[in-house]
Amino acid sequence: MRGRKVGMIRLAVVSAVLLAAVGGVLGMAASNTVPSTKAGDGTGAISGYIVSSVVYTLNGSNPGNVDEVAFSLDATPAAGATLKAKLESGGSTWYTCSNTGTSVTCDTTSPQATVSVADELRVVVVG
Repeated sequence: MRGRKVGMIRLAVVSAVLLAAVGGVLGMAASNTVPSTKAGDGTGAISGYIVSSVVYTLNGSNPGNVDEVAFSLDATPAAGATLKAKLESGGSTWYTCSNTGTSVTCDTTSPQATVSVADELRVVVVG
C-alpha cells in the first residue's frame, strides 16, 4: 500500500510541474500583440491612355541620335506613376520618362537612342 501511495504522490508532483509549465507557456503566448491588418479582393477596370502630339528631338551635333521623345497623354497619371518608353521593337532598353500634367518627356541619351534602329514608340504608364 505504501508503494501505491508513493506512486500517487509522484504522479501528483509530475502533473503539477507539467501544469505549471503549460500555464507558463500559455501565459507568455497570451501577452503577444498583433497589429490590425487589412486584406481584400476586388476588381477594377483597366483603361489605357491615348498618346498624341509625339515629338522627337534630335541631337544638335549628330542628327542620327535621338536625345528626347515627348508626347501628350489624354489624362494625367497618378502621382508617382511609372512612365517608360521604348524606341526599338527588338531592343530591351526602356527609357524613364517624367510628366507635368499630361505632358511627358523621355530622355533617350543613356544609352543613346539612334534614328537608324528606332522603329516603334512603345509607351507604358502604370498609375
